[in-house]
Amino acid sequence: MSNRTLAAAVLVAAIAFALSPVIFPGFAGYSADLFPIPQDDPPIQPAGWAFAIWGPIYLWLIIGAAFGLWRRAGDEDWLPMRAPLLVALVVGFLWIPVAQVLPGLATILILIMWAASCLAMICAGRRDPWFEGRPVAVLAGWLTAASGVSVGIWLAGHGVLPAMAAAILCLIAVTAIALAVQSLRRDEPAFSLAVIWALAGIVAANAGRGAWLPVVVASVAALAIGRRALAYQGTR
Repeated sequence: MSNRTLAAAVLVAAIAFALSPVIFPGFAGYSADLFPIPQDDPPIQPAGWAFAIWGPIYLWLIIGAAFGLWRRAGDEDWLPMRAPLLVALVVGFLWIPVAQVLPGLATILILIMWAASCLAMICAGRRDPWFEGRPVAVLAGWLTAASGVSVGIWLAGHGVLPAMAAAILCLIAVTAIALAVQSLRRDEPAFSLAVIWALAGIVAANAGRGAWLPVVVASVAALAIGRRALAYQGTR
């Protein structure tokens, strides 16, 4: 597939991805009764307001893809990130209908989306950061946390771990993975901000019900990720 064709495909996929909640309406998180052990308000899940980040993600991805097709269709600087981003967007379009009925498969799909979006961010050029790398970085950062949320709910829902233990384990994993990804793209603070936003949602959700262990773990994680991001910005 040529660079120009990829550019067009990414724009179409970004628009389809943004329209997926409209095409497949009614999703508000995994239904508790989809699991052998129903998951009502699991401690790994952020507060509802945190999911508002999807609006800026959808819009920014479309703007970036449109700019890429309009002004950078044949630009070699954009080429490396387009294929993995296309994978993330196509899988993302399919994610909601799968998540409505098969949370296990949806967890696998979100891990694919996460890996593809991180690869796209790492491969993104540096010529047009606000249109190329940055929107992808926000997607990758949110999906880093969202993947941990999905895995944590699946582990608790199938009795592999108690809900609180699954939450703590996944928070630690998300932190370690976020720090590792940070080191591969040190000039992209938007990734860190998106992870921190998700962690703030987890802090808020658990503080509201007095579950202080995940509040402490998520707060420490956010501070560690934020401190590393600031350090990387200071060395530029």
